[in-house]
Amino acid sequence: MKKKMFKGLIASLSIVFLLAGCGSGGKTATSSKESESKEKTAETSDVTSGASEQKYTDISELKDEYDVIIVGAGGAGMASAIEAKEAGMNPVIFEKMPYAGGNTLKSSAGMNASETKFQKEQGIEDSNDLFYEETLKGGNNTNDKELLRYFVDHSASAIDWLDGMGIRLNNLTVTGGMSEKRTHRPEDGSAVGEYLVAGLLRNIEEKEIPLFVDADVKEIKEKDGQVNGVKVVFQGKDKKNISSKAVIVTTGGFGANMDMVTENKPELKGYVSTNQEGSTGDGIKMIEKLGGATVDLDQIQIHPTVQQEKAFLITEAVRGEGAILVAQDGKRFFNELETRDKVSKAIIGLEDKYAYLVFDAGVRSRVKAIDFYDKQGFVKTGDTIEALAKEIDVPADQLKTTLDQWNENVKNKQDQEFGRTTGMDEDLSKGPFYAIKIAPGIHHTMGGVKINTNTEVMKKDGSTIKGLYAAGEVTGGLHGGNRIGGNADADIIIFGRQAGAQSAIFAKEQK
Repeated sequence: MKKKMFKGLIASLSIVFLLAGCGSGGKTATSSKESESKEKTAETSDVTSGASEQKYTDISELKDEYDVIIVGAGGAGMASAIEAKEAGMNPVIFEKMPYAGGNTLKSSAGMNASETKFQKEQGIEDSNDLFYEETLKGGNNTNDKELLRYFVDHSASAIDWLDGMGIRLNNLTVTGGMSEKRTHRPEDGSAVGEYLVAGLLRNIEEKEIPLFVDADVKEIKEKDGQVNGVKVVFQGKDKKNISSKAVIVTTGGFGANMDMVTENKPELKGYVSTNQEGSTGDGIKMIEKLGGATVDLDQIQIHPTVQQEKAFLITEAVRGEGAILVAQDGKRFFNELETRDKVSKAIIGLEDKYAYLVFDAGVRSRVKAIDFYDKQGFVKTGDTIEALAKEIDVPADQLKTTLDQWNENVKNKQDQEFGRTTGMDEDLSKGPFYAIKIAPGIHHTMGGVKINTNTEVMKKDGSTIKGLYAAGEVTGGLHGGNRIGGNADADIIIFGRQAGAQSAIFAKEQK
């Protein structure tokens, strides 16, 4: 079957990634910026539509019925579609945005997994139990323990599954709250999101799975207590009812919907958001209309290192590879690799409510995303520590003292002042030196619809909605009160695969 899809895919992904990273996610933070957001949205749509023209399935190939309908073409949606196809089903993906990828495109740190072949190859001793314990602690012991147990126990196989499709994540680093290097990145150390989306889309194409963009699902259809399709609007005008035996919702969270954010957590009013503009909670609302239960909607994560003007997240891997945080006085003030909620609170507690990520040429060589940040104008540079201090207007003598002390800490493998124990493999002594000004921003919505380990959507009484599955950030419970960096990509792949497999079993039973 020859489809009019994916033409020029890899070449255009870099454009889409840039737009997703620098687009209107942060500009939707307050209603006063609504007009600016609309202008940027129009601009983004024009460019991405041009870049991805005929990249996806043409509307002329739409069918009235599929075995499994997937709503949302982020990482979870594509993983579920591939798994359903492998199980012999005829799946379809509907994506409301003009391009695939969702928030996955913006992912930067990596994908967490324990007991993986890549860890073993590199002599890293890790265990699923340790991964479980540290994630539970990081989530303030409020995580859904059944989901978490399934998650850690299936993390290594998810890395293998991706590797088997040519998506190799064998460069390891550490993120906040983790004691071992279990964050898996592309081999060259680049941001995981663009690489992961490109690899998944390549496999979607090879397996001839139809993927329609500008396809906005408005309603999940149900008959006699069982889901049987969706109502979808194509290109904002053509409304169609498409039938199926099962539906998987992978629409992401609601981090770009500031009304929904502030309704659930009023104190976040005015914060910028790192989310792509399509993360508006559509899937949660549709599932609630069917009687689906929700959990932890007030658990909304702010990420500590966000460049504020463009609302762009600076990957945790920068700190994982050795960077430190300094305040305007040039001093460190906290353990940089504590959990995100704690680091964010420490920054907010500063007099200026912002800080600088400070690092050297060594860190830059190990985190390829920094090259992209530099092109965006985020990075300040100095050939010497004193020159950098002048660039960011902090006391030069204090910044040098701070770096000298940090390098001594690294040498002795001991941070007596703040107790940091990870991200200390290399010191910060290789010029040039760099800094990025950051402050917290809305990043991840830990709450969402309630699912079980089969990814079946639950009702408040504990029963399931027949034929309805969900995976990824649209769901809640896994991360508890705080998500660990690197766990989102693991979440979308592990539970995306499970949704595809379980929906296929259900669909087969209906034939």
